[in-house]
Amino acid sequence: MTDPRHAQPRPAPADTVHLREIKSYVLRTGRVGPGQARAFEQYGPRFLLNYAPGAFDAEAAFGRAAPLVLEIGFGMGGATAHIAGVRPQDNFLCCEVHEPGVGALLKLVGEQRLENIRILRHDAVEVLDHMLGEASLDGVHIFFPDPWHKSRHHKRRLIQGPFVNRLARHLKPGGYLHLATDWEPYAQQMLEVLSAEPLLQNTADASGAGFVPKPDYRPLTKFENRGLKLGHGVWDLVFRRA
Repeated sequence: MTDPRHAQPRPAPADTVHLREIKSYVLRTGRVGPGQARAFEQYGPRFLLNYAPGAFDAEAAFGRAAPLVLEIGFGMGGATAHIAGVRPQDNFLCCEVHEPGVGALLKLVGEQRLENIRILRHDAVEVLDHMLGEASLDGVHIFFPDPWHKSRHHKRRLIQGPFVNRLARHLKPGGYLHLATDWEPYAQQMLEVLSAEPLLQNTADASGAGFVPKPDYRPLTKFENRGLKLGHGVWDLVFRRA
């Protein structure tokens, strides 16, 4: 599938030109099933937002004022729906371009009667650049981003210094950035990158070697459960804006 483009973005600010080389997603093909297609028709008009450069009015989009959390790349949406369900006091703005995943989350939103999710089918980097102001977010979730295993592909990894700085500047003071990965070399790189960002402070204590126990709100995915049974690790990082 290709990335839907609903509007032509305005030029990025001079300090964010470097981000144009990084995308927050990997293009994947996939078929939208009948249930997902029905969810698009039934729930899309209410829970899907159009990408539109300009200041994002979160209160108007959600119909209330509440802490705003940005999720970048939610896959098939199971974890997103769970978190929204156990944190009804928060609003979740979710970016994903994989259409079957969007349909799957819409289906869960309808089945679980979730009111605190809105979805943007667009690159989260451009959403940050053109819709969200600095110090506008109470949290950011990025769970299991593509690790780009081969060394020559590491430059494609999402978690790099310039992007993390951009995320940090979008967080309110005290806002948090939560990352999770099941690829240890990427976990170590994430830790190095986040630790080097002066706007962020690690919430882990010394005993965790920089990582934190899985927060209660993040559920175990079926793939994560399978990996843990095979002895594979999962690493969570939670940093806060100073």
